Amino acid sequence: MTVLQKKTDNPIAHLTPEDIEQIGVELDAIRQTVVDDRGAGDAAYIRKVIDVQRKLELGSRAVLLVSVFPPAWVLGTAGLAVAKIIENMEIGHNVMHGQWDWMRDPKIHSTTWEWDNASPSEQWKHSHNELHHTYTNVIGKDNDLGYGIMRVDEDQRWVPFYLAQPLWNFINACFFEYGIAAYDLELGKNLRSEKRRRSPEFKARTKVTLRKIRQQMTKDYVVHPLLSGPSALTTLGANFTANLVRNLWTHSVIMCGHFPEGVQTFERRSINGETRGEWYVRQMLGSANISGSKAMHFMTGNLSHQVEHHLFPDLPSNRYAEIAPQVRAIFDKYDLPYVTGSLPRQVASAWRKVVRLSLPNDFGAKAQATVLSLGRGSRADEGSAAA
Repeated sequence: MTVLQKKTDNPIAHLTPEDIEQIGVELDAIRQTVVDDRGAGDAAYIRKVIDVQRKLELGSRAVLLVSVFPPAWVLGTAGLAVAKIIENMEIGHNVMHGQWDWMRDPKIHSTTWEWDNASPSEQWKHSHNELHHTYTNVIGKDNDLGYGIMRVDEDQRWVPFYLAQPLWNFINACFFEYGIAAYDLELGKNLRSEKRRRSPEFKARTKVTLRKIRQQMTKDYVVHPLLSGPSALTTLGANFTANLVRNLWTHSVIMCGHFPEGVQTFERRSINGETRGEWYVRQMLGSANISGSKAMHFMTGNLSHQVEHHLFPDLPSNRYAEIAPQVRAIFDKYDLPYVTGSLPRQVASAWRKVVRLSLPNDFGAKAQATVLSLGRGSRADEGSAAA
């Protein structure tokens, strides 16, 4: 049975085992309707997105050839940042999930795609597709939740190290692609163990990651700036800025999908003997959506429909908006919380949680008690003075 971390209110307490399995049946039916309906329109969609993204990147890099002129720098940098976001989120992330494998196009396939990111695709697919999506929000199993550097639930033991987690989270946001590469390598765990650190497997994976990072940095910070001639320095700054914008945007979207208030976490024993229905319920309670325009959904790689993505990670991303009302109807039918909100609201909620969990659980109560105590002491002193 799905087991939440210890909470006062259990959102699934009213569900019977039969209810949970029926949820699975109903969600399977939604998935099958999309699988049966996939076709030329979906294939045309992803091919058009790839074509537009490549033309936008090429055009932006062309403009940066004269980025010594400020208007060209602004235009080229903005275009490059958007192109990088689209490539990472609506194309790379979703292609590597296997959402377009049914097309049998070797150029748009999870086994062949390599994205514009510091993390090698094969390592990302293991840590994200195989681990994160299997163990969604399971404390101690799903490191995507806090990337191994943050406290993500009140039941996790607090240590002073967590006081700095707002800072770690901000630094991770700025250099997110490198943080993901380190996470895919399980760098912290492997470096703490001499046996792991010296293992041939870890050395081989590290070599692949360092090669990918070198390729990315050479492309963005050597080749393209040199091709810009007199605009080399401004192009270098533009590429750094575009990567920074892409990293901050990606980090924010992912934070909104799994970290706002209202999203549940689960105990490790929750996956023991987990049924299909229980897995579905864990995805439903462990994800959150972002409301907004079609343009916003597109720029998030449709991960603004994080709930639908976690239920059906292999369905084409352009179909999530279509099935979202059907999924929400199931939430309503079984009286389950469907966590959603605007991007500013979800980002603010996630950051409040980061700050709150950086402090001991009883910090607020102790602070309030201290204030009240100081207040009583001040009144007593005033009374003594008056006497």
